[in-house]
Amino acid sequence: MSGIKVAIALVVKWCVRLLLGFMALSIAAVILFRFVPLPLSMVMAERQVSAWISHEPFDLQYEWTPYNELSANAKLAVIASEDQRFPFHHGFDTRQIRKSIDAWLSGDPLRGASTISQQTARNVFLWTERSWLRKGLEVWFTALIEVVWPKERILEVYLNVAEWDTGVFGLEAASRHYFGQSAARLTVVQASRLAAVLPAPRDWSPVSPSARVQGRARWIRQQMNQLGGTLYLERLDE
Repeated sequence: MSGIKVAIALVVKWCVRLLLGFMALSIAAVILFRFVPLPLSMVMAERQVSAWISHEPFDLQYEWTPYNELSANAKLAVIASEDQRFPFHHGFDTRQIRKSIDAWLSGDPLRGASTISQQTARNVFLWTERSWLRKGLEVWFTALIEVVWPKERILEVYLNVAEWDTGVFGLEAASRHYFGQSAARLTVVQASRLAAVLPAPRDWSPVSPSARVQGRARWIRQQMNQLGGTLYLERLDE
């Protein structure tokens, strides 16, 4: 019996060590990427490995671009589309979560309530397949980046690692891929179309938009106006 107790104690000891090691490494990574441009995200790595395993061609288009060189129109369009309360919450939009749950209890399909912070945590540190483990890690990394990174940094990272087509990651690569120009020159219409395809970037196109994408882009432009235009971005510093 004592041997079983010793074995259990050793397992618990190593589990605690592994947990503490993971926590230390993740904290160090979040602190590092507060200042250093990301060379790669986990989603990019996953796409590359998947293409290698399936022997499919994969051309990674990715170019890190500093916050000030990204279109203000695109910044606002993404906020208007994905997370309008981004300047005010601390990683989790409890108001939107309650609305989603209330709608589900009323019989509607369960809608996602992921914030830009949560999406950034997933894109940078985690994998694409949904599971309870990923959700738990998403909570951990979202809390970390909200503590360590300012809002502008979170948005900067999100815009640089978001997927916009097969192998196309980041706003700069997407702007050149679709419109043949730098991300700094995106118009309101172009920015709204790029934001409109984010829910299904490998299926929807901002240059040959379906009726659904066009309607979503119009709605995004309306929301951008209601938020007060690009002056809304100043709230990220508050």
